[in-house]
Amino acid sequence: MAEAEAAADSQDAAWASFNTPLDKASLLAFCQNVERLLRINPYLEFEKWESCGENLFHFQGRNLSQNPPFAIDLELQMESQADCVRLEYNRGLKSSTTFKIEDASQGSKLTIIEDYEAVHEDERQRRLEEVDKSLVKWAEDLQLYIMRWKRWSWLAPWRWYMQRIWQPMNPASRRITYMLLWISVVEVALIILGVAIYFAEFR
Repeated sequence: MAEAEAAADSQDAAWASFNTPLDKASLLAFCQNVERLLRINPYLEFEKWESCGENLFHFQGRNLSQNPPFAIDLELQMESQADCVRLEYNRGLKSSTTFKIEDASQGSKLTIIEDYEAVHEDERQRRLEEVDKSLVKWAEDLQLYIMRWKRWSWLAPWRWYMQRIWQPMNPASRRITYMLLWISVVEVALIILGVAIYFAEFR
């Protein structure tokens, strides 16, 4: 279960931590896929994503964690180290996001740290409508995704679906697909039940 909180000694950062079934090396490799990390966030709606150079990306879209949503148009630079992956942003309230990787009793521990130190407290108060409120839900969905990745990534059709179909979907499309899938499951179950009742009654 993900745990999130504001930094005790500063109002400039917030973090969320959770355990994963991956070892440290596998989790580091997972976190180096920046686009996937961000697309797992259910409050980010992508309009444009492109590579602008080595570990440099341009991201354009909307953050749905506020009402009304606010627009995003920024460049982000990825820096990978032995125990973390850090994303630095060229504009916006948030200056960086760090994915810190640590050993755990089973698997590893991932901590997402969002830093707002580049923007003065007074300015942050004036721009509260741009604060990203997605951290806790993002951590929860990321933990669930990693658990599924550990269990199913050996299966080529599953990897293909998650990378080619699920990942490019926006959050609303994923919810609709999920509902349609369960409706289809219920319909198939009802058909099977009807056939079973028919044979039980008339044979």
